[in-house]
Amino acid sequence: MDAAEQSHFRIGIDLGGTKTELVALSPSGETIVQERVSTRKGDYGATISTISGLVKRAEDRIGHICSVGIGIPGTVSRDTGLVKNANSTWLIGKPLGRDLEEALARPVRIQNDANCFAVSEAADGAGRDGEIVFGVILGTGVGAGIAIRREAIEGRNAIAGEWGHNPLPAPRDDERPGEKCYCGRHGCIETFLSGPALERQYVSAGGAPLPGSEIAARAAAGDRIADAVLGRYEERLARALAHVINILDPDIIVLGGGLSNVRRLYETVPRLWEPHVFSDIVKTELKPPVHGDSSGVRGAAWLWPATV
Repeated sequence: MDAAEQSHFRIGIDLGGTKTELVALSPSGETIVQERVSTRKGDYGATISTISGLVKRAEDRIGHICSVGIGIPGTVSRDTGLVKNANSTWLIGKPLGRDLEEALARPVRIQNDANCFAVSEAADGAGRDGEIVFGVILGTGVGAGIAIRREAIEGRNAIAGEWGHNPLPAPRDDERPGEKCYCGRHGCIETFLSGPALERQYVSAGGAPLPGSEIAARAAAGDRIADAVLGRYEERLARALAHVINILDPDIIVLGGGLSNVRRLYETVPRLWEPHVFSDIVKTELKPPVHGDSSGVRGAAWLWPATV
């Protein structure tokens, strides 16, 4: 690869459970190419070909070979090089990095998608004024990333921020043992706070099958079932985030994923988490992402430095 060319243009890929997105950044960090396609669930070969196709089309438009960073809903084991802990379960146990490097004929960098999100928002987004930023993904799954002084914290086992696979704090009787999670345990935060979980809760309460955004819209319009279900969701989110505050004590928590667009969360959740935080005053701020649902893909591009 021409190092001079790579120093000017960077590609980021966000490999999500429902969509796969690419952005290409100019030397100044401006988005110059952006494309989003549906993820072909359950098909590992199609995952490789989808990413390869996105990169080729972007580079054809730019006229340069770019560095490639990829955010995934899981992580790569440092010992085996295989994907682990992915809610896109067809990736688990696969040598994704090696296969992509072979397909693209260059090195790639892979990072947890929530870490990419946290770094993006800490760098020039909602968390830019904070030293410790906890970036939450509330989407198909539930995850989080930790950025300290704008750098992702991976941890010894490459699982820092795996908040969604801890038990829901202070569970009530009707929350035990909780639904079974794909990880094999019951009652994980993800089973209560993911987008599909909210949709299931609405149906169980007597509502029609609807996406989370529509449930929030119905709650705002006075739908009592939607309002009650969303209120229960907020209370659970508050308990779960209070647990994070007690351990990490972040300056700013930024919400990402589809449910980050529910505006009432930013007013109600900080009020609800106060009784669960071990402090007289809670100064942690809860904010929406500045870069929206493209924040994670921008963070993936920044896995490579400005010059390589």
